[in-house]
Amino acid sequence: MNRNFLFDLDQTLLDFHASEKKALEIVLKANGISYSQEVYAHFKEINKTLWLKLEKQEITRQELFTIRFTDIFEKYGGGTENFDPLKVNSEFIKTMSINGVLMDGALELVQKIKSEIKDSRIYIVSNGATINAEGRIKSTGLEKFLDGLFISEAMGVAKPAPEFFDMVFEKIRGPKDSCIMIGDSLTSDMLGAKNAGLDSVWFMPQGNQQEIESAVKEYDIDFCAENFADLLNVLKKWSRQ
Repeated sequence: MNRNFLFDLDQTLLDFHASEKKALEIVLKANGISYSQEVYAHFKEINKTLWLKLEKQEITRQELFTIRFTDIFEKYGGGTENFDPLKVNSEFIKTMSINGVLMDGALELVQKIKSEIKDSRIYIVSNGATINAEGRIKSTGLEKFLDGLFISEAMGVAKPAPEFFDMVFEKIRGPKDSCIMIGDSLTSDMLGAKNAGLDSVWFMPQGNQQEIESAVKEYDIDFCAENFADLLNVLKKWSRQ
């Protein structure tokens, strides 16, 4: 039986924040807005809030893309007259898509999974824009180790919805007990695994012990990993079950 590893992408294999920061600076400067750490911190915070609302189906993707840049232009760009937030958002996504950054050790991890775990299959299961995810994966060389991509924009549904994982199971044609979800987000990855009845690994380099204990209980997390060495050992152990 295949061992199907369902990996989140951002802050699990790719450094989303490094790509985001670089792309935001390029796009804002191109649109006449001065870039600073303050601007990036503000964008990062509102972006996180909006993605959480999308996960809860409180807003649409188009609303997310519109609000995050309208907010930045109103606060730092002197208003939104003659401003098209979706055009700026498109520029931002395209710029990110050619600026992928691997998490340190991520490429070595997927290489070892393929070589050291028999019948392993690696899939990306990610919330986000298709062009952004595919472009960053390709720009890092990660794609040659992958067996498939499942991106929420293309699927029309996002983690943590059970329907997202139902579509994954249908495509890979594997039973649930052949799959394990690996990701950094409690509200999309771990909750998604819980909703779908999947085994899970919370990748949490920054987690503290108190947070870990409460999260494991709330989200029925099976394993935790603080780094890629821990994660590889966990996946090997799970594969032998």
